[in-house]
Amino acid sequence: MKSPLIQELIEAFRVLPGVGPKSAQRMAYYLLERNKQGGEVLAKTLARAVEEVGHCASCRTLTEEEICSICNSTKRSNSELCIVESPADVAIIEQSGIFNGKYFVLMGHLSPIDGIGPQELGLDLLEARLSNKEALELIVATNPTVEGEATAFYIQQLANSYDVLVTRLAQGIPMGGELEYVDSGTLTQAFLARKKV
Repeated sequence: MKSPLIQELIEAFRVLPGVGPKSAQRMAYYLLERNKQGGEVLAKTLARAVEEVGHCASCRTLTEEEICSICNSTKRSNSELCIVESPADVAIIEQSGIFNGKYFVLMGHLSPIDGIGPQELGLDLLEARLSNKEALELIVATNPTVEGEATAFYIQQLANSYDVLVTRLAQGIPMGGELEYVDSGTLTQAFLARKKV
């Protein structure tokens, strides 16, 4: 029989996405048996992050500053604004080094069933940014799901009233992919987004 505190630790690990009971148990026992120092560092860092990390007042990404380093950068273009669903999306795009504009993080997508509407996504803040006429192009990088597409459409309608160019990340067959292994939804998107060569 497990001690109540160990069981509580295991349950605490289960709040993480993709962590089931066995993975949570492995993590808990690993820290307690082999890496108590690592566990202390994890606990302290997690407590600090939960306490100090909030949302950027400009783009809504996660940061411990009032305005994040990307929004504060004078080296980044204000004319391009990339709309993403999560801070993880910002991290992936930043790792690629391909984009030098600024971001707006929705922290989700439209989902009326879950009670997530335009207000919960901060679209009033996005509209305020559009009204200052700095952004000339909105690059919509929401996920290619039904909810992501609905969110992209809503944002497009919003941007049209401010005469801002709206583009969408290309979707379709990945580089090196073979048609034989591509699902029909991806193939449909590839046909719809085909371009002249």
